[in-house]
Amino acid sequence: MAEVDVGNLSTIKLISHLDAADLDGLAKACGWRSYSAHEQIIDRQSDTRDVFFVVAGRVRVVNYSISGREITLDDVEVGGHFGELAAIDGEPRSASVMALVDSQLAVLPQERFLQLVEDHPGVGLKVMRNLTAIVRIATERIMDLSTLAANNRVQAEMLRLAVPDQDDENRAVITPIPVHGDVASRVSTTRETVARVMNDLSRKGIVERQKQAMVILDVEQLRQMVEEVRGD
Repeated sequence: MAEVDVGNLSTIKLISHLDAADLDGLAKACGWRSYSAHEQIIDRQSDTRDVFFVVAGRVRVVNYSISGREITLDDVEVGGHFGELAAIDGEPRSASVMALVDSQLAVLPQERFLQLVEDHPGVGLKVMRNLTAIVRIATERIMDLSTLAANNRVQAEMLRLAVPDQDDENRAVITPIPVHGDVASRVSTTRETVARVMNDLSRKGIVERQKQAMVILDVEQLRQMVEEVRGD
């Protein structure tokens, strides 16, 4: 794993606007932990209350069905954070979290996190906006699961993952290339269904797999395909 500047929290979006003295104080309050790829970080229903900052690597928030099927809720990249729900309401963890790759995390105790929010309204506003985004995404996914067929859910997920191309508003890029199993886990379907949908989109000239990315060549057409079945 690459060397990380332990103690540096300036890349964390939630607190990046704080001055150097405040960031240094937070860094000293954190525990610094390394996790190997696929190692568990948080277990659902555990009683821990810490908030985690992703300094290096990438982690995945998941739940599991009764049959043991993994359901992906979100991936958290460098600069992101997780764990604030339990820190805020004191209830058990609502999901499990595992490292996707070797990762370095700064772990802030619950008491220090709540003090941070109280002392810095800007941080509190960012927390609220993040939680609002989680609710909106969850609501959209519930609607998709309730109203869309599996192939349409895969198409909708491609739109969610797409990052607009700065040079062409009708193109978008998905990087890294989505793994079929990961997409299937997000939209509650099978890898075979994902592969079939991606092949169909490729034949229609809507998506193209390149060396390092999946490129959506016609964002508007893909959006129309999804909106037609959603009734938007």
